[in-house]
Amino acid sequence: MPDRELDLVLYGATGFTGRVAARYLAAHAPPGLRWALAGRDPGKLEALRRDLDGSGAPSAALKVDAADAGAVRDMAARARVVASTAGPFARYSDPVVTACVEARTDYADITGETPWVRTLIERHHGRAGAEGTRIVPLCGFDSVPADLGAWMLVDAVRRAWDQPTRRVVSAFRLRGGGVNGGTVASALTLAESGDAAALRDPLLLVPPAARGLVEDRPARRSAGRDGDLDAWLAPFVMSPINQQVVLRSAALAAERGRPYGPRFGYDEGLELRRAAAVAVSVGMRVGDRLMASSLGRGLVRRLAPSPGEGPSEAAMTSGHVRLRLVAEAADGRRATGELACPGDPGNRATALFLCESALALALDREALPPGGGVLTPATALGGALLARLRRAGVTATTTP
Repeated sequence: MPDRELDLVLYGATGFTGRVAARYLAAHAPPGLRWALAGRDPGKLEALRRDLDGSGAPSAALKVDAADAGAVRDMAARARVVASTAGPFARYSDPVVTACVEARTDYADITGETPWVRTLIERHHGRAGAEGTRIVPLCGFDSVPADLGAWMLVDAVRRAWDQPTRRVVSAFRLRGGGVNGGTVASALTLAESGDAAALRDPLLLVPPAARGLVEDRPARRSAGRDGDLDAWLAPFVMSPINQQVVLRSAALAAERGRPYGPRFGYDEGLELRRAAAVAVSVGMRVGDRLMASSLGRGLVRRLAPSPGEGPSEAAMTSGHVRLRLVAEAADGRRATGELACPGDPGNRATALFLCESALALALDREALPPGGGVLTPATALGGALLARLRRAGVTATTTP
């Protein structure tokens, strides 16, 4: 990639998660990083920039509206990497991805809108792959822990035993301050578009030619005890998305000659006590029905935070993410792993994952897996991101 004026642009910087990400970059950016804020409101951008005054502060604030094609193209052309927090992504980030592909600028975001990601694959994977551009959606809480955690265990099994992996099962334990308004808006947009049904297809993001390489089993819908993890698991709202992402990683790895394993499968749940797991299972079914009706979505809009709003600093700081994983090797042996991160999942941890992903794209290119396209965190960033997360305070361990 030719040198650009900026190493990184944070687009959507004045939204709730954008502000959290901007503060993270200002505090953790390495010396000399050339980065900028971007968003629709110049006044808010300048106020945020002043708030970030210091050695790690951004060097510029760019007025960029998704509806202004010229401004979007200019942003992409000036940067090596664009990191977006501007959701709903199907509404606000589509032209940004297109501009990045055209400018050969790497891209990362925090979307969980996998039906939208499927459209990115259809439109951009071929050209981005041919030109070596890395388009990496899903770099927030959905789906870095699940995707990188599964990759980490598959890699550990290969290194320790020279074995492929049949399946990985994982369990989340979470403590957090609640969702922000942008996350709610994305969920509502997905429900209203009619695309929510696509979340039930575990192979949504898997290339058609590779569908026989991974297990076609929907995400869990009921509570149950898992023997490998020795825990009760409830269905988890993020599981359908994480499963789609992990299976895409497995399929892309197979295309690169490094398959996870024959008919590789991935399953996850929320680790709770038995009674709580059953209650969550019932609550998930109620929530699905609520989001499926216009009346229910109207109720959600009235009760949930508005875009730009979210939990307090104290609530975000007190949060925590932990993911336990078990991998079954082809010969039946089990490997275990854990990935844990301070901060609430949807805001503080998400900002950390996105920023470190963007920094890996901008600064660690020699350490990244080869190849471009519409990729996943594991296939685009792999060990480079894992190393960054460990340096940032994320615990990531495997046995053996």
